[in-house]
Amino acid sequence: MVSNQLSTNSDSVRVLPREFYARKADIVAQELLGKLIVRTTKKGDITAKIVETEAYFGNGSDPASHAFKGPTPRSAIMFGNPGAAYVYFTYGMHWLLNFVAKEDGEAGA
Repeated sequence: MVSNQLSTNSDSVRVLPREFYARKADIVAQELLGKLIVRTTKKGDITAKIVETEAYFGNGSDPASHAFKGPTPRSAIMFGNPGAAYVYFTYGMHWLLNFVAKEDGEAGA
Protein backbone atom coordinates (compact mmCIF):
# COMPACT_ATOMS: atom_id res chain seq x y z
CA MET A 1 0.00 0.00 0.00
CA VAL A 2 1.11 3.58 -0.47
CA SER A 3 0.42 5.85 2.45
CA ASN A 4 0.65 9.50 3.43
CA GLN A 5 1.75 8.80 6.97
CA LEU A 6 3.99 6.54 9.06
CA SER A 7 2.46 4.54 11.85
CA THR A 8 3.39 1.52 13.93
CA ASN A 9 -0.25 0.44 13.71
CA SER A 10 -1.24 -0.71 10.21
CA ASP A 11 -4.89 0.08 10.94
CA SER A 12 -4.17 3.81 11.19
CA VAL A 13 -2.28 4.10 7.88
CA ARG A 14 -4.29 5.93 5.25
CA VAL A 15 -4.08 4.20 1.87
CA LEU A 16 -4.14 6.44 -1.18
CA PRO A 17 -7.40 5.98 -3.09
CA ARG A 18 -7.47 4.77 -6.69
CA GLU A 19 -8.61 8.26 -7.73
CA PHE A 20 -5.19 9.60 -6.68
CA TYR A 21 -3.65 7.63 -9.59
CA ALA A 22 -6.38 8.45 -12.14
CA ARG A 23 -4.57 11.61 -13.28
CA LYS A 24 -1.69 12.51 -15.58
CA ALA A 25 1.42 10.45 -14.77
CA ASP A 26 3.68 13.48 -14.29
CA ILE A 27 1.36 14.98 -11.66
CA VAL A 28 1.05 11.67 -9.82
CA ALA A 29 4.83 11.14 -9.95
CA GLN A 30 5.46 14.53 -8.35
CA GLU A 31 2.85 13.97 -5.64
CA LEU A 32 4.18 10.47 -4.80
CA LEU A 33 7.44 12.02 -3.57
CA GLY A 34 7.64 11.64 0.20
CA LYS A 35 4.81 9.10 0.38
CA LEU A 36 5.43 5.83 2.20
CA ILE A 37 5.15 2.29 0.86
CA VAL A 38 4.10 -0.08 3.64
CA ARG A 39 4.32 -3.87 3.43
CA THR A 40 2.86 -5.82 6.32
CA THR A 41 4.62 -9.13 7.10
CA LYS A 42 4.35 -11.70 9.88
CA LYS A 43 7.32 -10.00 11.56
CA GLY A 44 5.84 -6.50 11.31
CA ASP A 45 5.62 -3.63 8.87
CA ILE A 46 8.34 -2.72 6.38
CA THR A 47 8.19 0.95 5.40
CA ALA A 48 10.04 2.79 2.63
CA LYS A 49 9.81 6.45 1.63
CA ILE A 50 9.51 7.31 -2.07
CA VAL A 51 12.45 9.62 -2.83
CA GLU A 52 12.61 9.47 -6.63
CA THR A 53 9.98 9.19 -9.33
CA GLU A 54 9.67 9.28 -13.11
CA ALA A 55 6.61 9.53 -15.34
CA TYR A 56 5.99 7.54 -18.52
CA PHE A 57 3.22 8.16 -21.02
CA GLY A 58 1.74 5.81 -23.63
CA ASN A 59 0.43 8.35 -26.10
CA GLY A 60 3.17 7.74 -28.68
CA SER A 61 5.22 10.78 -27.65
CA ASP A 62 7.43 9.10 -25.02
CA PRO A 63 9.86 6.56 -26.55
CA ALA A 64 11.15 5.65 -23.06
CA SER A 65 7.70 4.34 -22.12
CA HIS A 66 6.95 0.63 -22.34
CA ALA A 67 3.54 1.69 -23.68
CA PHE A 68 5.02 3.78 -26.50
CA LYS A 69 3.95 1.34 -29.24
CA GLY A 70 0.60 0.49 -27.67
CA PRO A 71 -0.42 -2.50 -25.57
CA THR A 72 1.92 -5.50 -25.58
CA PRO A 73 2.04 -8.45 -23.17
CA ARG A 74 4.59 -6.46 -21.14
CA SER A 75 2.88 -3.05 -21.21
CA ALA A 76 -0.81 -4.01 -21.13
CA ILE A 77 -0.98 -3.18 -17.42
CA MET A 78 -0.13 0.46 -18.20
CA PHE A 79 -3.47 0.65 -20.04
CA GLY A 80 -5.34 -0.87 -17.07
CA ASN A 81 -6.60 0.29 -13.71
CA PRO A 82 -4.93 3.32 -12.13
CA GLY A 83 -3.06 2.40 -8.95
CA ALA A 84 -2.04 -1.09 -10.11
CA ALA A 85 1.59 -2.02 -9.46
CA TYR A 86 3.80 -2.65 -12.49
CA VAL A 87 7.11 -4.28 -11.51
CA TYR A 88 9.86 -5.23 -13.93
CA PHE A 89 13.54 -6.19 -13.99
CA THR A 90 15.90 -3.95 -15.93
CA TYR A 91 19.54 -4.06 -17.03
CA GLY A 92 19.88 -7.47 -15.40
CA MET A 93 20.22 -5.93 -11.94
CA HIS A 94 17.34 -3.67 -10.83
CA TRP A 95 13.73 -4.29 -9.96
CA LEU A 96 11.60 -1.23 -10.67
CA LEU A 97 8.22 -0.49 -9.12
CA ASN A 98 5.78 1.62 -11.11
CA PHE A 99 2.21 2.56 -10.38
CA VAL A 100 -0.26 2.84 -13.22
CA ALA A 101 -1.15 6.54 -13.36
CA LYS A 102 -3.30 7.84 -16.17
CA GLU A 103 -6.43 9.58 -17.26
CA ASP A 104 -9.19 7.63 -19.00
CA GLY A 105 -8.23 6.40 -22.46
CA GLU A 106 -4.50 6.91 -21.89
CA ALA A 107 -1.60 4.77 -20.70
CA GLY A 108 0.94 5.77 -18.13
CA ALA A 109 2.91 4.87 -15.04
